[in-house]
Amino acid sequence: MKKLFATLILSLFTVFTFAHEGMWIPSLIKMYYPQMKADGLKLTADQIYNINSSSLKDAVIHFNGGCTSEIVSEKGLLLTNHHCGFGAIQSHSTVEKDYLKNGFWAKSLDEELMNQGMTATRIVRIDDVTSEVMEGLTEGMESAQYQMKIRENYGKIIKAATEDTHYEAEIESYDYGNSYFIIVKEVFKDIRLVGTPPNEIGKFGGDTDNWVWPRHTGDFSVFRIYVGKDNKPAEASKDNVPYKPLHYFPISLLPKQEGDFTMVYGFPGRTEEYISAARLQYIMKTERPMRIAMRDKTMSVIKAAMRSNNELNLKYAAKQARIANAWKKWKGQLIGLTNIDAISIKEAYEDEYMKKANSKSEWKKYANALTLFSDLQRMYQTYDEAYILLNEYCYYGYGPEFLKNASYMKNLRVALESEDEEKIKKAKERAIGKVKGLFKNYDLETDRKIFNVLTPEFINLIPKEYLPYALQKEEVAKVSDKIYSSSILVDQEKLIDFIEKANSKSFKKIEKDPGFLLYQDIEDVFQTRLLTNLRHYYTGMNEQMKIYLAGKLEMFPDKNHWPDANGTMRITWGKLEGSAPRDGMEYKPHTTLDGIYQKYMTGNPDFELSDKMIQAIKKKDYGNYAQDGELWTCFTGSNHTTGGNSGSPVIDENGNLIGINFDRSWESTMSDFMFDPNVCRNITVDIRYVLWVIDKFSGAEHLIKEMKLVTVSKKKLIKNEQPLKSED
Repeated sequence: MKKLFATLILSLFTVFTFAHEGMWIPSLIKMYYPQMKADGLKLTADQIYNINSSSLKDAVIHFNGGCTSEIVSEKGLLLTNHHCGFGAIQSHSTVEKDYLKNGFWAKSLDEELMNQGMTATRIVRIDDVTSEVMEGLTEGMESAQYQMKIRENYGKIIKAATEDTHYEAEIESYDYGNSYFIIVKEVFKDIRLVGTPPNEIGKFGGDTDNWVWPRHTGDFSVFRIYVGKDNKPAEASKDNVPYKPLHYFPISLLPKQEGDFTMVYGFPGRTEEYISAARLQYIMKTERPMRIAMRDKTMSVIKAAMRSNNELNLKYAAKQARIANAWKKWKGQLIGLTNIDAISIKEAYEDEYMKKANSKSEWKKYANALTLFSDLQRMYQTYDEAYILLNEYCYYGYGPEFLKNASYMKNLRVALESEDEEKIKKAKERAIGKVKGLFKNYDLETDRKIFNVLTPEFINLIPKEYLPYALQKEEVAKVSDKIYSSSILVDQEKLIDFIEKANSKSFKKIEKDPGFLLYQDIEDVFQTRLLTNLRHYYTGMNEQMKIYLAGKLEMFPDKNHWPDANGTMRITWGKLEGSAPRDGMEYKPHTTLDGIYQKYMTGNPDFELSDKMIQAIKKKDYGNYAQDGELWTCFTGSNHTTGGNSGSPVIDENGNLIGINFDRSWESTMSDFMFDPNVCRNITVDIRYVLWVIDKFSGAEHLIKEMKLVTVSKKKLIKNEQPLKSED
């Protein structure tokens, strides 16, 4: 392992193939800091990542496990994306108080709204624990013994890192097990909604503009971290107080221009940069098209329902956004990967890799790994196709929602069979909570229509041997009639009554329920016909990928290498710049408020504006947020980002916040698999537009007063405006 990291260090210092490619581990910053400095960074490495005193990392917060956010005041004020806070905003909205439509701004701390179950996580430190994880492991160990030893080592390492602290920790694998890092973290559990712009700003452009440039979306929302009086995480309580952070971002109002240094600091979710040509071909030719086809059907129903009345619009807004987001991204990925002929690029690299691997006897294992990886893809592809379709239809929750209720019943059955009264009580409470949550945003007729249009597509796409029995023996229309006329899974009152009275004997009644029968058939397909093969497939792929990447590091020490994103904290940097993604097309690097009105004039419902917003645009009162008489709304940069980077702070060379990352251009979505520095661009909402919306449009000036603003008169003070405090 030490040899691999020595090789990685050498590759970082010798050649950066693309200075803007990669998602880099913060604790290793001194390895790549010279390149950042050469590209314009003015901070020291310790100001970016430090475990002995405060640094930028302490203001970068993992938001609710899926997005990123940043602290911008000494009172724990958080900025993230509107779409990251969308579920919370929706949960507080009613027809009478429609915060999605009208926005919401707490005028005082007392008016800030609690969000049950929401978390915000600060990273305390990231340490390489590869040698500790591998202690006691040998190549000859059986798989079960190997995994047991790793788990044992995990437990020891985590205990040593967190004992006698309030911290939590987890160990993450990088490069498919070539290295391991422990992530020690502080998890805050009282996160309150402070403010959100209305949808006409926060979701401006809707599906039309999603993953598209030019963009004018004010994709932000405002939350606050609350803690106990000792400034440590505490369960949500009215007695909690605002968090006093170790560091928070000053906000720059300084003019920007093309070529300026930009850094994105956040929690990118997942990339697959190193997969084989065979795997990429499967994704492009089979997997993505299948998933797009499934979501086409679901979205056709949901969009029609949302247009029919405001109540359904509220119920399905978050679901529609969640389904459409990946759907459109996948389409962009296929366009981008096809345009650059990504499969041919992979094949050319693999030819080079194989020649190198076959040039030395000690490297033969690397050639074998790539061959086996491709063979596994061909052997197990059918199983993976069925798995993907079952996920889309049932397990991901993008199909008929009564199937979710069926899954809650399955979990309840496990508790009932235990005959443990306390377990049963808790299981019933959980099930009832889940059911009530589902029915809050559920419409039976909409769900029926989703079933009726999605099920035939599912039947058409899934390999016949994996089609659930309930869908083999009867026509879709008959199955639908049975479920939606008699299943308790589509009736909240009956289902909750059943759960409350359930015992091991009475539970057998639901096993004859038509909705539960379909779910059971799907489970049977997964458990008995797919699961074992899928385990072989994914275990085998991971094993060969580990060897394949070890070969890449050893045989190509001069080639740039960074670990695939895995939801952990990363740094990426580039510059503010436009692009020319296709022949005859050139994208400018920023947009302005005027463009919002121009889009409104097209008449597209995704660009609807209220009279208030129209008047605000026409008034042109930009205050201190203008640049050369314009108000920038968004800008693009050459930072390598992916899902999970939503809400990430976009930072200038001095460590000031200049925007909030929220998207990529359509052509850029291919960067999950392959990064093209000439095309791939991240999209950022300009922080000056965010402040204008809070201040001038919404009248929440009290929030602006919490923040530290960097203006032209303070330019020389940027680096040292905020003293660095020692961490306890």
